[in-house]
Amino acid sequence: MKHTPYPDASTMRLLPWTSTGGKPCYVVGDGTGYVSRKADEVESIQLDMADELLGHATDLLADGEATGPQVRFLADRLTESLHQVQRIAESRGSRLEAVLSRSAPPQSQSQSQS
Repeated sequence: MKHTPYPDASTMRLLPWTSTGGKPCYVVGDGTGYVSRKADEVESIQLDMADELLGHATDLLADGEATGPQVRFLADRLTESLHQVQRIAESRGSRLEAVLSRSAPPQSQSQSQS
């Protein structure tokens, strides 16, 4: 999992889109604002599209008459989808890690040195 270089990354969420220059976008907050809700919607759409694409891939690859260009097009779409799903997993993993670290009981000095 990638970590952000920002000091309070526990309140930051990696968004499922990038800037026009391809750089990651983040939102800071408690996850209940407008941008967070839009990010949830986009992630849901991306995951649904990935599921549909997998179904299409299964059908196309089972077809003994699929052409090279069709398979290459499928590979391109699968690659795009996998990038999106990876970004969603990274975002959710970071948020889960932040929640778990906030809810974990603090370690005593003697435990942390053992």
